[in-house]
Amino acid sequence: MTYLPETRLSQIVPLIRDDSDMDLVAVSNEQEAVTIAAGATLGGKQAAVYMENSGIYVSSYSLLTVGKQLGVPILLVIGYLGGVPDQRNSFLYATIGTHTIPLLQALGIEYMILEDGEKLEEKIKDAVRAANALRAPFALLFTGEFSV
Repeated sequence: MTYLPETRLSQIVPLIRDDSDMDLVAVSNEQEAVTIAAGATLGGKQAAVYMENSGIYVSSYSLLTVGKQLGVPILLVIGYLGGVPDQRNSFLYATIGTHTIPLLQALGIEYMILEDGEKLEEKIKDAVRAANALRAPFALLFTGEFSV
């Protein structure tokens, strides 16, 4: 999993770091995260990228060229800031949040919004299967109780 450090979902980083089955790679920006994850996928690994939804804007070129055009499945684990269910929503994130879904749709990226931890493991496995079946990035948008 590649990631750009951020605060909303930061509690999962130590869990990933402590999991011997996963490699965690910090990056300087989200475009780099997508490119590194794509390289890992092409090298035979199951890759994911962890970012805030503002990172979709930054990485959109790589998501289109590598993810969509070349058909590289990547799980996008995204903190959905500024969306309606965001418990800490503020003017800083509201504009980004209102454009997140339309941007994913414009990029042709399928997504699932997760507001609570019910059946979380099953939903993550579903998203990974979908990314692999579609041969494209698939986004999990974490909000609601994850944004407290």
